[in-house]
Amino acid sequence: MSGPIVHGGGITAAAAEFGGQPEDWLDLSTGINPCPVPLPVIPPAVWHRLPDRHVVQSTVEAARDYYRSRGLSPLPVPGTQSVIQLLPRLLERESRVAIVSPTYGEYEKAFANAGCRVDRITGLAEIGEGSRLVVAVNPNNPDARLHDRNRLIAVHDVLQARGGYLVVDEAFGDADPEASLVPLADGLSNLIIFRSFGKFFGLAGLRLGFVIARDDIRACFEDWLGPWAVSGPALSLAASLLRADPAPIAAGIAERSAALNAVLQGAGLTIAGNAALFTLVEDKRAAALYTHLCRHHILVRRFDYAPSWLRFGLGPDSLADQRLAAALESFDA
Repeated sequence: MSGPIVHGGGITAAAAEFGGQPEDWLDLSTGINPCPVPLPVIPPAVWHRLPDRHVVQSTVEAARDYYRSRGLSPLPVPGTQSVIQLLPRLLERESRVAIVSPTYGEYEKAFANAGCRVDRITGLAEIGEGSRLVVAVNPNNPDARLHDRNRLIAVHDVLQARGGYLVVDEAFGDADPEASLVPLADGLSNLIIFRSFGKFFGLAGLRLGFVIARDDIRACFEDWLGPWAVSGPALSLAASLLRADPAPIAAGIAERSAALNAVLQGAGLTIAGNAALFTLVEDKRAAALYTHLCRHHILVRRFDYAPSWLRFGLGPDSLADQRLAAALESFDA
């Protein structure tokens, strides 16, 4: 069984190594909206009772409209990580799985621990004839690569013909809805789409996501998760926010992203990839820069498999931008 995957976050560990209190650090290591939306009122009864069917259905209907899911009902799940763990149950042991890489490491770990044979591929054109399931994160984390919808559909059709599945993770897809496959999913029977709620809305601690797939696949995940998998307060809150206008949130993220990129470019760093919620920098001095920023109590994301990469999340305001700019200006390596 493989060990734990290193993710963004980890302010407590960083503070223990480099000093300071965790609350005084600037955390740019995650791809989460740093300006969480105001929380709507949650009815007291939702806290008091297990989530009744009408509470679940209200969230499903709101998610169907928000994600533009025409014929399929999104399944609320307690974060997409929970269903990544379940994906191997769709396959026989030792099935071959292809993952467009590098990407979110938990996919490979889940399949490898389940006894599947995992192929890391650099692009969709490398899918082998024996692959029974393919994972593509769109846009990809951490390099922000965006897969063409028509190419993904073609891959789906190939996999469908051999009884396989295409998994498209759209965790960072809210800022570019036109790139989403969700509106076409009802015509793609072997497609499974994961959507994350917490990243765009800045509420990752809520642990909420959605699975969009044909009814029998949806039913499998629902059965494997068991009853009351998502809390009533999470469902109630999501239903309210999914019905609100997302345009102001997207505009705020775009503003924060432009500010971050201006700071990085002003420091002479090379941007290798840019999604709405994070920017990837490639620099041969990445290891030294990471340490330098930590000494200034700024945490970014580094990658053991790509030592020249650093991923920068968005700062919450102009003061954070100025703090990052000052730290970068003092870097000399």
